[in-house]
Amino acid sequence: MTQLRSGELAAHLARGLAPVYAVHGDEPLLALEAADAVRAAARSKGYAERRVLEPARGFDWSEFTHALASQSLFAEKTFVDLRLATGKPGTDGAAAIESYCSEPGADRLLLVTLPRLDRAGQASSWFGALARAGVVVDVYPVERARLPGWIGERLARQKQSAPPEVLEFIADRVEGNLLAAHQEVQKLALLAPQGPLSMEIVTDAVAEVARYDPYLAAEALVAGDTPRYLRIIEGLRAEGEQPTFVLFALTQALFALAGGARVFNRRLQAAVEGAGRRFTRAQLDDAIAQSAAIRAIKGVGSGDAWERFLTLGLKLAHGSKA
Repeated sequence: MTQLRSGELAAHLARGLAPVYAVHGDEPLLALEAADAVRAAARSKGYAERRVLEPARGFDWSEFTHALASQSLFAEKTFVDLRLATGKPGTDGAAAIESYCSEPGADRLLLVTLPRLDRAGQASSWFGALARAGVVVDVYPVERARLPGWIGERLARQKQSAPPEVLEFIADRVEGNLLAAHQEVQKLALLAPQGPLSMEIVTDAVAEVARYDPYLAAEALVAGDTPRYLRIIEGLRAEGEQPTFVLFALTQALFALAGGARVFNRRLQAAVEGAGRRFTRAQLDDAIAQSAAIRAIKGVGSGDAWERFLTLGLKLAHGSKA
């Protein structure tokens, strides 16, 4: 089995094509780009006939089997693009996939795209068959710490560059929304000349398109990035997020830091594991007590809850001075 991250796919495709590819992950933009890279490589290798299959309820999986078995009158190589929107092919689909992958056809290429599978999905026999027959491409989100670098790499592709403070500015404006980051970079290609970009040029061109999420706030809290935490909390309040959801994410993070629980948000778990001994036990106990006090507020959704979220972050970062 060959397992790649999306960033490793281009080098792999330059060496040749496997008979089967499965692309799954959390980030739609990067998953789409990975799948498009496989499609482009297939075209360059002479896979002229492409069949797109998007199974829905009642789909006849013999169509999938026939697409991979039949010989085209117009092309010697056939490319089947199977899009599993739910990530669950069902009993018939699983059997069809396993059957084909047991002996992939010559001059046939199968690309399967699907959302990230949980542990049970990745342990399924049909996904295992895909992995054994070809290449699994794992697509992970770009973490906030890596986002300025990612934006810089995208700018470099269009012969532009920006100093660190400008990259941070763009990252702040698009946090949690990689597609928006991609669109803003493309906009800069149209509105600004090649070469270095100044803060003035970028400020005029880049919109405020951040998409905040309670787990991003928890991630910033755990990372000790207080300015980012405060910005996300204010963003969540402005977007009308329910304080109960924010409290749930923050409480999960605090108990995980204290060693009492494991979180199932992958990025937040990574932040917890990377926090080390950033906070003392006394700091964590105080923060957990504050979260309990927020929960006790009548109707948690009051404005007072948002002020207490801000205070919690400041106290955790600076002790009892806040």
